[in-house]
Amino acid sequence: MSDTDLGTMDAGSLVRLFESGEASPLEATRAALERIERFNDAVNAYVHVDREGAEKAARASARRWGQGKPLSPIDGVPASLKDLTNVAGMPAREGSLTTPDTLCEMDAPPAARLREAGAVLLGKTNTPEFGWKAVTDNRVYGTTCNPWDTRLTPGGSSGGAAVAASLNMGVLHQGGDSGGSIRIPAAFTGVFGFKPTFGWTPQWPPAQEPSLSHIGPLTRTVSDAARMLNVIGRYDYRDPYATRGQPDDWGVDMDCDLRGLRIAYSPTLGYAEVDPQIADRVHEAAKRLEALGAELVEINPGFTSPIDIFRKLWFTASLELWSQCNERQRKELDPGLVANARHAEAWSALDLFRAQADRARLAEQLEHFNQEYHLLMTPTVPIEPFEINHEVPPGSDMRDWEEWAPFSYPFNLSQQPAASVPCGFTDAGLPVGFQLAGGKYDDIRVLRACHAYMEAHPARHPTVPDPAQYG
Repeated sequence: MSDTDLGTMDAGSLVRLFESGEASPLEATRAALERIERFNDAVNAYVHVDREGAEKAARASARRWGQGKPLSPIDGVPASLKDLTNVAGMPAREGSLTTPDTLCEMDAPPAARLREAGAVLLGKTNTPEFGWKAVTDNRVYGTTCNPWDTRLTPGGSSGGAAVAASLNMGVLHQGGDSGGSIRIPAAFTGVFGFKPTFGWTPQWPPAQEPSLSHIGPLTRTVSDAARMLNVIGRYDYRDPYATRGQPDDWGVDMDCDLRGLRIAYSPTLGYAEVDPQIADRVHEAAKRLEALGAELVEINPGFTSPIDIFRKLWFTASLELWSQCNERQRKELDPGLVANARHAEAWSALDLFRAQADRARLAEQLEHFNQEYHLLMTPTVPIEPFEINHEVPPGSDMRDWEEWAPFSYPFNLSQQPAASVPCGFTDAGLPVGFQLAGGKYDDIRVLRACHAYMEAHPARHPTVPDPAQYG
């Protein structure tokens, strides 16, 4: 079997070959590394690749499979970590000139769990500085480009991970999501992205605004996401916000159909403007879910835009980061991050207290809504990907990314599970995604519905960057 064949496979297919002896983890790892070498110059998804470490880990995995003693069902599967995540032996610049290029000494929880499970850690993927915005560029590593059209953004802040998943530069990719940072790039690149219930996928050191941040997978299939969650979705005492109660098997219900599921379909959440083509693709996806057995009810959940609540928390986190920097470092920060920080200086402690109270009321309202509806369906992002090196679409009157991503951060404020599922393309050939959100701890139900949809309507992925150039 050729390396190219192995380089296109998902985790389940690779593991079956490892088990039968038809292919080895070393061959799969070399196939992934070869794809990184071929594609990364065009898209800049990876900012650090540990070829030597990956091949060493793959050889050890091959020995375990040869002895019939794999460490887990993802032993030998190539994986990546976002550059906000500490990985022992790799740098963690977090996209910032203010951070050192020294190698980390300890694994953060996602890296530790993946390593313990025998996954092969290929390297680190790109992020904007400290993950502050929903596109992926920074002053250390440059800009990550959308594989469908490299003139356009893949979104962010887990843009590197999403692009790596789209081109299968590795199979399992870890992202982080504080306001849409997994789901937005998943939609813009046409892959599956999942933000679990807060606290079920621990992280350490804490994120800048830890009560918003969720660790999760970006993959080509829901099955692969579940395999990854079975590893990283485990309690870790180092995360002070970590909670217990995770499923023994995150994919336990994925063979179930959608009969009995009551899904609320909200095209706008009652306040968002959506590009007509994206609205059409998401409406078609709603009809497909209905055809698969779900009951669809078009209804808005009844809350107004929580953008001001989110900005109070998000900009204040930037202010705290800015306040920790010396004068030299402040000049090195992304100007947009600094602008957010300085904006937050005008707020009082009472403003922040009220924002937290409003956040609690939003979470309460969504949880009540989920007592009547199992899932809530919306577009993931209401616009097409736009030109790289811009925080907002050029020519728009928008000030910041929260304005063009109104569907994602409500579910960070509520800490509920939410996923982005690819559901077709615009006339320009750019991916569209729909979002499914569930009540807290209803992660299995969200994954079940996403899996049923993607099994019936598999996603299409680019074979090379800029596929339109090749006819």
